[in-house]
Amino acid sequence: MSELITAELVDLDLSATTKDAAARSLAERMVAAHRVTDLDGFLADVAAREAQMPTGLDGGIGIPHCRSEHVSAPTLAFGRSGAGIDFGAADGPADLVFLIAAPAGADDDHLTILSGLARRLMDPEFTAALRAGTDPRAVAALIRGEEAPEEPEREQVETGKQEQAETGTEAAGGTGAAESVPFRIVAVTSCPTGIAHTYMAAESLAAAGRAEGVEVTVETQGSAGFKKLDPAVVAAADAVIWAHDVEVREKARFRGKPLVDVGVKAGINRPAELIAEARRRAERGEIATATDSDKVSGSGDGDGNGSGADHAHFGVRLRTYLMSGVSYMVPFVAAGGLLIALSFAIGGYEIASAKSVADHFVWGEADSWAALLNQIGSAAFGFLVPVLAGYIAYGMADRPALVPGFVGGAIALTVNAGFLGGLVAGLLAGAVVMAVQRVPVHATLRGIMPVLVIPLIASAVVGFLMFIVVGKPIASLQNALTDWLNGLSGSNAVILGVVLGLMMCFDMGGPLNKVAYAFAVGGLADPTPGSLKVMAAVMAAGMVPPLAMALATTVRRRLFTKTERENGRAAWVLGASFITEGAIPFAAADPLRVIPSVMAGGAVTGALSMAFGATLRAPHGGVFVVPLIGEPFLYLLAIAAGTLVATALVVLLKGARRTAPEAAGDAGADGSRVTVAA
Repeated sequence: MSELITAELVDLDLSATTKDAAARSLAERMVAAHRVTDLDGFLADVAAREAQMPTGLDGGIGIPHCRSEHVSAPTLAFGRSGAGIDFGAADGPADLVFLIAAPAGADDDHLTILSGLARRLMDPEFTAALRAGTDPRAVAALIRGEEAPEEPEREQVETGKQEQAETGTEAAGGTGAAESVPFRIVAVTSCPTGIAHTYMAAESLAAAGRAEGVEVTVETQGSAGFKKLDPAVVAAADAVIWAHDVEVREKARFRGKPLVDVGVKAGINRPAELIAEARRRAERGEIATATDSDKVSGSGDGDGNGSGADHAHFGVRLRTYLMSGVSYMVPFVAAGGLLIALSFAIGGYEIASAKSVADHFVWGEADSWAALLNQIGSAAFGFLVPVLAGYIAYGMADRPALVPGFVGGAIALTVNAGFLGGLVAGLLAGAVVMAVQRVPVHATLRGIMPVLVIPLIASAVVGFLMFIVVGKPIASLQNALTDWLNGLSGSNAVILGVVLGLMMCFDMGGPLNKVAYAFAVGGLADPTPGSLKVMAAVMAAGMVPPLAMALATTVRRRLFTKTERENGRAAWVLGASFITEGAIPFAAADPLRVIPSVMAGGAVTGALSMAFGATLRAPHGGVFVVPLIGEPFLYLLAIAAGTLVATALVVLLKGARRTAPEAAGDAGADGSRVTVAA
């Protein structure tokens, strides 16, 4: 196994002053070492990861990291800065910078070593040695470690159980055997990438536990594997800490314990506070369920507290549940929708009423093939609402909620409650399962609860609610919404197009973008003229951000870095293919100028698409499904208009920020210069 870091990957005099420049400087060493195949592509992945959450940590540490298809082997590069570089940590700039590069399919052995490094970064002696080192070879050897790093395959960081058992009486002042039993905490740490923050939070909590005389056992749900805590350890625990930025797996294991629920960076930066809070809640008898959303200080690393933070966190969880359902639904949308669209291209819209190909199929007839594609696509579309409901419920209460979720979604179709019915059915199923899980049962029944009792009871309850109580009112609401969409004309249609365009371009693949997209594809399950207009407006607006950035990097090259110009060339294809995420690297580097610009362009495109009456039966495909678009020339005109608006705004805003000295000394690609008045 090749070494993760060598002397050539160490820079003890890192001259960069910004995090982007630091990442580029260290990444260039990786390219020279043949560990990274595409510098700009890799840096775009680093920037996209940085946009999710700053990677600066207290104590002067920056750990930019990502998984990337442009990485050929797991690699570390280390830089030491004399001036310090801002990576977003609360206590100031970082002087120790680790760039961690993992291939898209990194193996567990390498990830184990990376996670071991993350833990060692929490050791003050280790970081002091890094600051004192003068020889790149010695520093590289120090980072690799003279001893084998702690192995995260165990997935449990057990903090001094033996030592605490031996010294517990002394620590308690020798006052009886009962005092010798330490306070026990089980914790779960996880982060989106699962390479660094997961293990640093685990080590931080473990170290704080040793300092406080508390027995802390941590389950790390990261990239190096996932091994569940011993059920006996969980049962014996006095409290639970979750330090996570992705959903905790198998949450029901922790039901009935006092719970402190925070973001992963809080586990790194405030472990003693979290342990103290866990003890306080245990002493007060505050019992939480595995799905309670009771954060000690709001989501992430914020400072909010009280009811406001709790409400905010509930909103974050609700969004997570809904996005879970949407993410599982989208592949069915893409496969089914494109098959149906292709069938229309071959056989015309009347092919939807063709006889079943199981009984009437002629190999040599195009209409038979068109009917086959249409009926396969329709079969895939038939799963949209059940899958949506099932995985919303799954996101709320794990696998026991799948059956009642799917059942509720199927009933939503039966009573014509449609997409809205699926949303409600999923939420109902998750809520019912969560309620059943809170009921105490005898130990002999626990084994059959998730596979028999919970699905049985929850399916019956959800079925009753969907058939008898809420199904018909939701169906009426769905019909009213359909009638409203069909009746949209003039200014009302334009306003809806503006709203959808703004949502598609605000976070470029994030929650608002997904909500608008889910609203559009939900209408394709039972298409009407109004729902087809919405689908057209949503896809058109979603193409604008990458196309605008591609055009801007072409016409005003000097306003963009070399990396951005390279990304701009790729953005042409991404935009044409309706991959809005192609603009994320630009937005991450300059959000205050890029995001408002593309939102304005998306709003223009959405409004024009609705005004022109363009329709679309395919849920994806970009310009490649133009033959399936109603009013195709006006549709392309709407996209072009929005792209030009976004391009003009981003060029104007980026040009205005250039100072006179910078502009005077910076010739553009065409030899022109810009002078900005003081």
